[in-house]
Amino acid sequence: MSLLRVSLLGLSGLALLPAGMVAAASLVVTTVDEKGVPLEHVALALLPVGASAPAPTTPLAEIGQQNKTFIPLMSTVQTGTSVSFPNRDTVRHHVYSFSPAKTFELKLYAGTPARPVVFDKPGLVVLGCNIHDQMVAYVMVSDTPWLAVTDAAGVARLGGFPAGEYELQYWHPRWLGRPELPKKRFRIERDQTEVLIIKDKP
Repeated sequence: MSLLRVSLLGLSGLALLPAGMVAAASLVVTTVDEKGVPLEHVALALLPVGASAPAPTTPLAEIGQQNKTFIPLMSTVQTGTSVSFPNRDTVRHHVYSFSPAKTFELKLYAGTPARPVVFDKPGLVVLGCNIHDQMVAYVMVSDTPWLAVTDAAGVARLGGFPAGEYELQYWHPRWLGRPELPKKRFRIERDQTEVLIIKDKP
């Protein structure tokens, strides 16, 4: 299970906006484990409740291979995003996924495949290499453009969305084998911070 603590920043200092304008909101998320240690590579997606999210603003993404490692380890993309898989190693790779959200295969290749892979269904995608078993990466695909992955300090920022009701969807590689994507629902008025405690089970 996960515990979510919420605090609002500066609500008393909200400026009055002209009629018709919608306040832009932001969300800063800090993720830690049960001992309070910051957690890197937590994927985050902010989903509007009762409304449709905008179409993809960055329909292209990249997951490279270098030193027999996928870079980045954790990615978040909006549904419909095309992902390129450039091979920057001197050996060939065979990238694949058997995940229900995206099943595909890029057979032995060097350089960059001619066609990117379109991630057209929301969910968690686990990537591997059929030649180098130690290679693994993760992609969380969500129906929203408001996405982030926490850094080494366990912090990520999402911004530029209108105030309103949202669900925060999140996932961490320590939950490998548990593909469910937990969500926490809350209302964001302006600038807000969240602390997510990521336990060993979602």
